[in-house]
Amino acid sequence: MTASELRDRLVTVLTRDHLGDGRRWRMAVGDVRVYSIETHPHCNWSVTPSGSAEDIDRIETLVDRFREQFPIVR
Repeated sequence: MTASELRDRLVTVLTRDHLGDGRRWRMAVGDVRVYSIETHPHCNWSVTPSGSAEDIDRIETLVDRFREQFPIVR
């Protein structure tokens, strides 16, 4: 999976589960940063969510689930 595919999946789930439009969630999720597997062997990506405290909590909860399913991205 690529970083952009991961971001698309995050936005899709957030839009489905918490309503709102995809553009709003895409901006709240922000970019998916990808790190070297040599320095981050267990999970090589992160996001820095923005928005309300509730939005950030929703994003971080989903990110925790996704890290279990997709620990490594390209």
